[in-house]
Amino acid sequence: MNKQVAEFIGTFTLVLLGCGSAVIAGADIGLTGISFAFGLALIGMAYGIGPVSGCHINPAVSLGMVAAGRMTMPEAIKYIIAQVAGAIAAALILLLIASGKADYSVAENGLGQNGWGTGYLGEYSMIAAFIFEVVATFLFMVVILGATGAGAPAAMAGLAIGLALVVIHLVGINVTGVSVNPARSIGPALFAGGTAIAQLWLFIVAPIIGAVLAGVVFKSGLLDAPAE
Repeated sequence: MNKQVAEFIGTFTLVLLGCGSAVIAGADIGLTGISFAFGLALIGMAYGIGPVSGCHINPAVSLGMVAAGRMTMPEAIKYIIAQVAGAIAAALILLLIASGKADYSVAENGLGQNGWGTGYLGEYSMIAAFIFEVVATFLFMVVILGATGAGAPAAMAGLAIGLALVVIHLVGINVTGVSVNPARSIGPALFAGGTAIAQLWLFIVAPIIGAVLAGVVFKSGLLDAPAE
């Protein structure tokens, strides 16, 4: 159970601090600050729980690891349950904290949920949102698999992965709010309701497609380091 506890705590941290930066501090730190909040939360957890569970804290990453042959499906399912539970717990705690401000309303201010279309940030189309989430998750998974692969400097993996998440957010917040992580999307959507629930499917399907595709690419040997 220690791996599942680690994944619960890691995902809880990512959602609470990442989405919390948008809900509580977004007006002060802007999109750049929010981007770094997600990335720095991931870096911290990578070194905090990485030695225990590998710090997936993302169902798409766990399934990408299965596709790459680095994890079994039964173990991935245990990880995913812990990740989703951690995200839901974090979203609840964030809602309780945010509700302590007199003028906060989840309907008006949101909970850091993902989305697209009219009324959501840059108002990008569903197709644009889907393409971004697939491609961004693919690239994110490539970084994860490469940085944690044989021959890569292990001490730098957490930093590389966290900074990749920062860059993805810098580019994509206006498109979808950036998911690349079904658990991160599920938690806030359950409490935001309405459109967030209706659009949740995209933030489950697209990241999984991107991560699994990256896993298949690595398992095929297309990104193997050349022999010296």
